[in-house]
Amino acid sequence: MENMKICPSLLMLLCFFRCGLANEDSTVFPDDTASASPSAHSFSPPHQVMECGALSLETQRAVGGAVAKLGLKLLENLHPGPEQPNIVLSPLSVSLALAQLSLGAMNKTEEQLLGALHANLLSDYYRTLSCLQRQLIAKAIKVASRIYLKPGIELKKDFVERSLQVFESAPTPLTSVEDVNQWVEKATNGHISKFLSSLPPSVVLMLINAVHFKGEWKSRFDPRFTAKDRFYINQQSSVKVDMMMGSKYPLSMFVDGEQGTQVARFPFQGNTSFLVVMPMTSKNLLTAAANLNISDLYKHLPSETTMLVKLPKVKLEYKQDLKEALTSMGLGALFTGPDLSGIAAGPLVVSGVQHASSVELSEEGAEASAATSVSLVRTVPIFAVNMPFIFAIVDDASQTPLFLGVVTNPNPGATDELSDDPEIASPTINSVPSDSPILGLHAPGHV
Repeated sequence: MENMKICPSLLMLLCFFRCGLANEDSTVFPDDTASASPSAHSFSPPHQVMECGALSLETQRAVGGAVAKLGLKLLENLHPGPEQPNIVLSPLSVSLALAQLSLGAMNKTEEQLLGALHANLLSDYYRTLSCLQRQLIAKAIKVASRIYLKPGIELKKDFVERSLQVFESAPTPLTSVEDVNQWVEKATNGHISKFLSSLPPSVVLMLINAVHFKGEWKSRFDPRFTAKDRFYINQQSSVKVDMMMGSKYPLSMFVDGEQGTQVARFPFQGNTSFLVVMPMTSKNLLTAAANLNISDLYKHLPSETTMLVKLPKVKLEYKQDLKEALTSMGLGALFTGPDLSGIAAGPLVVSGVQHASSVELSEEGAEASAATSVSLVRTVPIFAVNMPFIFAIVDDASQTPLFLGVVTNPNPGATDELSDDPEIASPTINSVPSDSPILGLHAPGHV
């Protein structure tokens, strides 16, 4: 069999503009500093990275919960549309970018940012977030941050020192769009290239955060069983997709009768999981997203049961300015008149929070080997991901969502077809034997 891998990447970009500069002469570097290295400037002082001991499981779950709350609120304020039918975002990346911004925020702006980050869930938010970041990096999850600074602008020493301590993010001269794009491409292992077409003429500062994860399933799929199958977009239309199949796949899965969803966990190597939450009718997707609770999902997941599993091959790409979503979350002042005086002298305004993300489920690797015959699994339950679903890529220990997404059409370029059953409630449920014990399991409470 060949390995099936998932390779998500996400880039967060915060751009800042300066308006109505006050006392600018005291903070401007001469133009000839543009070619100097960052270490030549006073804004790159010696620093000491925060020390991290082993985080307790309780602390890991607390910071994971804070990241999840922010991500789910964002997901609630982002909506699929005709041009972008699928959503992919990284709650971890957004949290890291906004947390770094909060280091230079003052007064009401700082309060609003820390509130959105749910920093009150932790006694030492920045240290814990920094330690979690390093813990994830040790698991081969690539997290990178960088500050790009226009020559002629000086950052406050305290902001630079704390950025280095917490995020190991040093200021770098902003010289060209090519330099930025090259760093982005390298940070995402080539999955996001040419992120910027040009540099905004008035930009003075950019905070960039990139996350890349490459996971290999614990249980493999045989590519010989991959075949075209139908994915039901809604009650009226469907599309053909490449559907992978595991004939005897060990899956942890339950049905939440109260929420009307099916929940399944596909484990990766290295204690990370791909969670699928699939409403049993397409109408319940937004409701399911609003009620999602990752911690509760883990509590209710039962032991693995052998099932016939179908999962679509997908390549999802998503680009979005999060300005509108963050404004809906109470952070609108960032884009009008924030107090970011802890970053640099003179008023700074966030022009936008751009992100680009890519998630790809693909098959690659060794030569296929013998597989169990499909005819032998007619009496086992079937879990087919063939309707719009929510997914999360989660670090199992901390339950931190690295990525969250909504898939309403895994093959946007395909021609829509009429659904063969306009009254579908769930093709998955209809195909499961009535005596299947796993589908009789109903989790109490919310998903």
